[in-house]
Amino acid sequence: MGNFPVNLRGSEEAMSDYSTHNDQELIKLLKAEDHIAFNEIYKRYWKKLFTIAANKLDDLSEAEDIVQQLFVSIWERRNELEIASSLSSYLAVAVKYRIFKSLAKQSRISHFSDEQAAQTVFEIEDNSTQNWLEFQEVRSRLNQLVATLPEKCRLVYQLSKEQGYSQKQVAEKLDISERTVQAHMSRAYKTLKTGLKNFFISL
Repeated sequence: MGNFPVNLRGSEEAMSDYSTHNDQELIKLLKAEDHIAFNEIYKRYWKKLFTIAANKLDDLSEAEDIVQQLFVSIWERRNELEIASSLSSYLAVAVKYRIFKSLAKQSRISHFSDEQAAQTVFEIEDNSTQNWLEFQEVRSRLNQLVATLPEKCRLVYQLSKEQGYSQKQVAEKLDISERTVQAHMSRAYKTLKTGLKNFFISL
């Protein structure tokens, strides 16, 4: 892992001083090559991220490796980090992204059922979906997939998911029935889930 700087058995006094810093201060110090700031982030979030990974994966060793590699990447990319959300949200999204990539790779050998793909690869109706869109490559791929939808289906999806229209409002605006709105949304979800599943497998 090269010069991965985590050393939680180091100076406890120095670490305790950093425990009073908020996340934004730690990120600023991290960008300034501060190893202790990185160690504090690691100490603060390791258990939370491992729990997320362990709950999604059957292999605890794989879960640990995913979290470790995430922190390796954070250190190696410390000068490039642009965290618009909170550090906690950013790390949670990042570890889920890596979990999904791992599961998608496994599916090359043992393919997901439709239900597993919908639930595990991209939980499109989950409240955390917006957080995924912080990743430019995911947002870009989603936009591409939306653009491929049939025109009416695309309009229904965009009004509902991008502009926040209720099902009833979409039906009124497009002069169609609510059942038709449901049918278009179901078709959109199926297309996006399939496309994003293939996208994660290809990474």
